[in-house]
Amino acid sequence: MLDDIYHECGVAALYWLGDPVQFLDSSAKENVASLIPGMLLDLQNRGQLAAGVSSYNVNRDAILSTYKEVGTVNEVFRMSHPGKYRSLLSDYAGQAAIGHTRYATSGEEDDIRYAQPFERQHGRLWKWFGLAFNGNLANYSALRQRLLSKKGYHFTLKTDTEIIMHTLAYRLRGEKAPDLRKVMAGLSRDFDGAYNIAFLDAMGRMFVARDPQGFRPMCWGVKNKLFAAANESTALVNLGFNEIHILNPGEMVIVEKGELRLERFASSPTRTRCFFEWVYFSNVASEIDGLAVYQARAASGQRLAELEDQELDEDCVVVPVPDTAKAAADSFAHHLNLPCMEGVIRNRYVGRTFIQPTATRENSARSKYTPLQSVLSGKRVFLLEDSIVRSTTLKTLASRIKENCGAKEVHVRVACPPIVGPCFYGIDMSTLGELFAPDFLPARYSGNPTPQMLSKMASRLGISSLRYLPVADLGTSIGCEEESLCLGCVTAKYPTTWGRRLMRRARQNRKSGVSGRTYES
Repeated sequence: MLDDIYHECGVAALYWLGDPVQFLDSSAKENVASLIPGMLLDLQNRGQLAAGVSSYNVNRDAILSTYKEVGTVNEVFRMSHPGKYRSLLSDYAGQAAIGHTRYATSGEEDDIRYAQPFERQHGRLWKWFGLAFNGNLANYSALRQRLLSKKGYHFTLKTDTEIIMHTLAYRLRGEKAPDLRKVMAGLSRDFDGAYNIAFLDAMGRMFVARDPQGFRPMCWGVKNKLFAAANESTALVNLGFNEIHILNPGEMVIVEKGELRLERFASSPTRTRCFFEWVYFSNVASEIDGLAVYQARAASGQRLAELEDQELDEDCVVVPVPDTAKAAADSFAHHLNLPCMEGVIRNRYVGRTFIQPTATRENSARSKYTPLQSVLSGKRVFLLEDSIVRSTTLKTLASRIKENCGAKEVHVRVACPPIVGPCFYGIDMSTLGELFAPDFLPARYSGNPTPQMLSKMASRLGISSLRYLPVADLGTSIGCEEESLCLGCVTAKYPTTWGRRLMRRARQNRKSGVSGRTYES
């Protein structure tokens, strides 16, 4: 994707099952915390801003201890400095651990206070806990106001993770440790939106839960005595897990007294999984709910090839926008018998442009992609993109391909329908004004752009033609029923009460010129 959008976030959990053990050193096989950095590297595609770990160790004064910093996983855990890395692993050795890698859909981007896991300390062991969260609560503002209306509440951050922490703390009140399934059942009645939660307390209890509609993916497995859970299967595969289970919507895995059990904390009458997981966010090697990401992207490319109406000749070349559009581009080219070439190269060392000053960020974004004149000169270029959100960088790249590299034509093919609405469930596109497609929509939009709309879009982008994957082909490409997907951002029809309410607010905000994230207004 040229105009990067971001996701909150990546969650991992590990537990060495059995009675608490005596840790002799940080390399002991029971020290699962030492495996967290590797898992988070496999989830780095889900967040590059901050990372952290909370571990449980009965042999420390701080039974539950948290380490987190702003930066990539390599930077946070000092992995390029062996001595410092080993020291961190020793300091945070534990029988159980949860980890997190973050990008901001709320809060300040470079503020360590927003890094996760969050830890709440307390003298009562079951009230002392850490949590890692992936998703977004659509009713965040209402929950915040509800708590503030009670006497004595104060918030220091602007994030739904803080709301979850306080709500969890309320559910854990009392003179004895409450049942964790009942705790999550209570949370599910409060929350509207997407949430995966990894929880670890100072009693050594852990749970990993997925919201009842299953917006974000979560999987788990057990290998010998090691329990592991993560958003994506690659994090478990690379740990050597052969049998990986889907955590179904409304389910939670609980580890208590060294034993594991699967519980249902809420019914799941409808499932609305985010289709963007297959289109863009997830690692191409992952399986999400048993459906392969690579196959979904390749199928979308094949469908675009079947819809192609341009006359093809020996001057045609297919070029993927690196990296997430490559599978679709390969498939598109294969089915049209066209060459697929890397005519756009991504500079992987530009850095994290989102924490740079504005002027520097614009220059970095421009240098992030380099079109190759030797590949593109004199060609009719079919540029394959996974999606178009804001279009700014795509327009610049198309211009460079034509003007600097001498391409005859640029035809953009998008393996996703037009993004016509904000996301209120964990993707950093929360206002109508930042999106490219809505400016071209009629009052009554059917779900697929007309040829006239596409022509106007192409003209705005300065390209020869534009085509998107139809909404009706999303489910088929992924390999599931359309009804099991959240299509809010491509249909403007949202699957939850607060999603629909926020869309009405987003439209009103746009008319009134109100800026800022819709779910925070």
